[in-house]
Amino acid sequence: MNNTENHIYVIFGASGDLTKRKLVPALYALFVQKMLPEKFVLLGASRSDFSDDEFRSRMREAIIKFKEIDDESQVDQFVKKLFYTSISFDDEAAYQKLSDRIKSLRKEFNINGNTIFYLSTPPSLYGIIPQKLAAVELNKQNDGWKRLIIEKPFGYDLESAIQLKELLLKDWKEEQIYRIDHYLGKETVQNLLVTRFSNGIFEPLWNRNYINHVEITSAESIGVEKRGGYYESSGALRDMVQNHLLQVVGLTAMESPSSLDPIAIRNEILKVFQSLRPIKKEDVKNVAIRGQYLSSKIKGEQVPGYREEEGVKPKSVTETYAALKFYIDNWRWGGVPFYIRTGKRLPTRVTEVVIHFKPTPHFLFSQNDVCQSCNQLVIRIQPDEGILLKFGMKTPGSGFDVQNVNMAFHYSDLSNQRIPSAYERLLHDTMKGDSTLFARTEEVLEAWKFLTPVIECWKNDKDVPLFGYPAGTWGPQNADDLIENKKMTWRYPCKNLADDGVYCEL
Repeated sequence: MNNTENHIYVIFGASGDLTKRKLVPALYALFVQKMLPEKFVLLGASRSDFSDDEFRSRMREAIIKFKEIDDESQVDQFVKKLFYTSISFDDEAAYQKLSDRIKSLRKEFNINGNTIFYLSTPPSLYGIIPQKLAAVELNKQNDGWKRLIIEKPFGYDLESAIQLKELLLKDWKEEQIYRIDHYLGKETVQNLLVTRFSNGIFEPLWNRNYINHVEITSAESIGVEKRGGYYESSGALRDMVQNHLLQVVGLTAMESPSSLDPIAIRNEILKVFQSLRPIKKEDVKNVAIRGQYLSSKIKGEQVPGYREEEGVKPKSVTETYAALKFYIDNWRWGGVPFYIRTGKRLPTRVTEVVIHFKPTPHFLFSQNDVCQSCNQLVIRIQPDEGILLKFGMKTPGSGFDVQNVNMAFHYSDLSNQRIPSAYERLLHDTMKGDSTLFARTEEVLEAWKFLTPVIECWKNDKDVPLFGYPAGTWGPQNADDLIENKKMTWRYPCKNLADDGVYCEL
């Protein structure tokens, strides 16, 4: 159903990789499904010097190469809605020129002042572009709404995040700002809410009385590729934990909202962040593990270590793996440890939430710990999206031997339903003004506040170890030391969900 208002969508950094690979293909998918408004214009803006036709040609190629939907029949019709203007991001006069171009397009296509500004740019411009837009009154809402979309990272640390917040809120209102996190656009992330709050079989068990611990993994099989320069100033903690993983923690641990109103949902996520038990500097060594991938052979091919990647310092101590143990001090989760980890050059690309339910108090049926890995609910975010329930069953034959069995549901089984990409969903939400899946300022600051002791300790304490791990393995073995129950380890997921524990397709 199309319930979006006519508007102009302006993308800063339109000549960049994100626009080409994700944003324009996602907008085209919305167009094919008739989810764009009747009057819609996309205006690309970046330093490169393109004409409208050159920009359309590049985007036409991108739509076909990185297609989000199997329908190329309307590409020519869609690219007619695309326009381009070159801009020097720190030149005030250039923004007046941009304003004039927007006004001209409004008049040509009979569109009111509704405008979205998407900052697909380096983070260093997040404070500059909104300020320059405000200087030519492109933040004013007297002729229609104005929305500002910012990619991660929102700040480099707590101090810079506060500075950016103050800079933005001088000219823009909080409800105008959308901090985009593509993880939250994934169908299975959103399904966390449905799984929890619409099923009487899960919600009564979703607390400290029945859950032993919660584990969240986001693994990537690739290295830093050609992003070594960026990654050197970021690392796994800033790149993944501060935004993606903590947002997933918020959705996993939140209380039931009073309604599906975006503010109600985001209020509950904020309460989770405010309940995170502060990490003391002296405890960082015991609750946080960092690692860096080393050169290794994967499927017979020698892959470089992190320090051998392009743009990386020869003696870099930037972490490519981070694992944390922490607690949420509230009534629901008191005493339940949460474990989160992320890393590059791990065996497979996978993101999932694992709820480990408590074992029965008296295990009757075997002397062996065969059920250590049963009683798990696995919510797979990517790939092979779905839900897996692991529980114990009697092995056929005499006696009461127990074996683990899996019961799985795959989103791909909904063959008559197309699953939209994360960006497709989130871009459409920005058009509707739905901020449910976007982080607000307070959440971002609480996340930085929580991680600050770890960031500072890793930066300043030379005694904190940086563990090496061979590329293609599950990270440093020392990460297992975080798990309180010494009979248990991290779960080692497979690429395919259904045959988990049987064989792995890596």
